[in-house]
Amino acid sequence: MEQVQNEISEVLQALGLSENNSGVSTGANWLEGGGDVIESYSPVDGQLIGRASSATEADYNNIVEKAQEAFAEWRKVPAPKRGEIVRQIGDELRKYKEPLGKLVSYEMGKSYQEGLGEVQEMIDICDFATGLSRQLHGLTMHSERPEHRMYEQYHPLGIVGIITAFNFPVAVWAWNSMLAWVCGDVCIWKPSEKVPLCSVACQHIANKVFARNDVPEGVSCIINGDYKIGELLSHDKRVPLVSATGSIRMGKKVGEAVGARLGRPLLELGGNNAIIITPNADLDITIRAALFGAVGTCGQRCTSTRRLIIHDSVYDEVRDKLAKAYTQLKVGNPLDEENHVGPLIDKLAVDIYEKALDEIANEGGQFAVEGGVLTGDGYESGCYVKPAIAEVGKDFNIVQEETFAPILYLIKYSKLDEAIEIQNQVTQGLSSAIMTNSMLEAERFLSSQGSDCGIANVNIGTSGAEIGGAFGGEKETGGGRESGSDAWKVYMRRQTNTINFGKELPLAQGIKFDI
Repeated sequence: MEQVQNEISEVLQALGLSENNSGVSTGANWLEGGGDVIESYSPVDGQLIGRASSATEADYNNIVEKAQEAFAEWRKVPAPKRGEIVRQIGDELRKYKEPLGKLVSYEMGKSYQEGLGEVQEMIDICDFATGLSRQLHGLTMHSERPEHRMYEQYHPLGIVGIITAFNFPVAVWAWNSMLAWVCGDVCIWKPSEKVPLCSVACQHIANKVFARNDVPEGVSCIINGDYKIGELLSHDKRVPLVSATGSIRMGKKVGEAVGARLGRPLLELGGNNAIIITPNADLDITIRAALFGAVGTCGQRCTSTRRLIIHDSVYDEVRDKLAKAYTQLKVGNPLDEENHVGPLIDKLAVDIYEKALDEIANEGGQFAVEGGVLTGDGYESGCYVKPAIAEVGKDFNIVQEETFAPILYLIKYSKLDEAIEIQNQVTQGLSSAIMTNSMLEAERFLSSQGSDCGIANVNIGTSGAEIGGAFGGEKETGGGRESGSDAWKVYMRRQTNTINFGKELPLAQGIKFDI
């Protein structure tokens, strides 16, 4: 691992990171941060990467005040000019794609290719937001009153609080912040304490562009810290929108706190995603989609494939082909591009994985591919596990849960409506897919009687969304939408305007009020 350490040292230097970093910033102004120091250990080799200071409540309030001052100025900047600044951020990310992708891979544990892909998502959302900056359009409507005109327009909300999870340590921040910035908002980012250095690196990159363009201090703020920072954001009336990505348990707390003050929660929570495999499926495509969906990011995506719902006529064939494919998986250092699967984020995640395996056995499940923790040379961090495949019943308790690990459940069905019912019976509603070459089956799946998820795919897997479409899910996934389509509207307030250009004052609905 000495070569890895040398490589990471170069990456940290390129991104402006040191052994000790401030994790609290209003932009170019880096604060000491009076909270506990966060130490970041890599799940790849267990080594300490670096440290970042965290915020106290006093630090938090100073950040919010600076963000409020910045909003008063930033909202005056024309949207296309804000878009031009976001475009430059995209160009800066292109310059740093390789080192930032490596840092994501090393600090979080996903493969280097996935780390590069995450940075590419950031670049893509910058491009999307740049075009959007000239399309923040409302509607015009005909008035029922003579010599009146009606229209709608959108205005910035103010401060957007962004709470992100460890599994996508940079992309989800970009999904929110780039859209919020072109909309005229300012952002306060509370990253996961498991990946603090990625947030510091992103702030350094954004600062370069903001300094060139004289962007007010406070448009981009980061506050590293524990759950208490998230609680402050959630309860703060000065923060009209809180976008939170993470567990259902966390999201319920955020939603309750933000809702109690009538703020806006944007929640992207758990997924328990399924692929339905029909007798009309192309099994070569199916196996590839299921494989990446189940083991990509070591099963730590909210869109990871957790369940395969397989028609009984092809069940044995699918199980056997998958089991054979799993024998070819290479688990190891994610910076080595010969490896397919990296580590789980930490030993707590490993404990959860092991408990899930025990629960499967206790409920009577059978393993088509055995799991287990990997030890020995190259696995010293204790975070590497074997991707597992379990044959289970549709009503197993463990199947109703989202285990953030590479465990794939196989479930039989005989009729399509039964398969859809099985898919929809879980409390989560993020991503779903059907594998079929039958138009009738595909359309049934996509109809109002089909998938109840926010994402429903045909002949592709559950994982790997493009930024052009709104991303999010229903039920306990939270109902939020980020990234593409018209997701920008959640970052703005809508205003209806009526203009009287006549000399009379007629009332709506023909009401008479004469004196």
